[in-house]
Amino acid sequence: IQISDNWPGYSLDLFTYPQHYYGDLEYVLIPHGIIVDRTERLAKDIMQDIGDNDIVVLCVLKGGYKFCADLVEHIKNLSRNSERFISMKVDFVRLKSYHNDQSMQDMQIMGGDDLSKLTGKFFTFCKDIVGTGRTMKVLLHAIEKYNPKMIKVASLLVKRTSRPDGYRPDYYGFEIPDLFVVGYALDYNEYFRDLNHICVINDRGKAKYRV
Repeated sequence: IQISDNWPGYSLDLFTYPQHYYGDLEYVLIPHGIIVDRTERLAKDIMQDIGDNDIVVLCVLKGGYKFCADLVEHIKNLSRNSERFISMKVDFVRLKSYHNDQSMQDMQIMGGDDLSKLTGKFFTFCKDIVGTGRTMKVLLHAIEKYNPKMIKVASLLVKRTSRPDGYRPDYYGFEIPDLFVVGYALDYNEYFRDLNHICVINDRGKAKYRV
């Protein structure tokens, strides 16, 4: 699903959201219900591609935790209602790649269990958003040395930026303009993770929560 650059979004007055964020947002870019439906479709596509193979899901924290949890739940439900059952193991890594709303040159990768267990496994990344693709290249390079049998990347969002490197995840929910978005676990300095909808933060919100 591609959201155009001139898409005005939805008025905040049409939705409920935490009162402590009143005045900090421009508009709703993607409502929660549409996110849920699109994630279910991605789960169906993933199931069709992996066949009867068990998979390891690696969730990129913190922004990817909500998308990952919902995606895994949809895969479980689809598997439960089909003739084949897919076994999934979930692990987590954390990235530090933003200061306020600016992407940092040097990224930190933290966490993750013994990644050598990925050797020979079918493996899926779950990420919140892909911009230039630089973050994913760093992650994929770190994982490929363990020789997994298959690597697939699922991202809720892909951002159109002026600095793309041609990278595209295998599955993604929405292609969005080059905007700084929050909600559905995407944050601005750890705020807005408790917002269900994906929204565009305004200048007042950036100033209010700047560090």
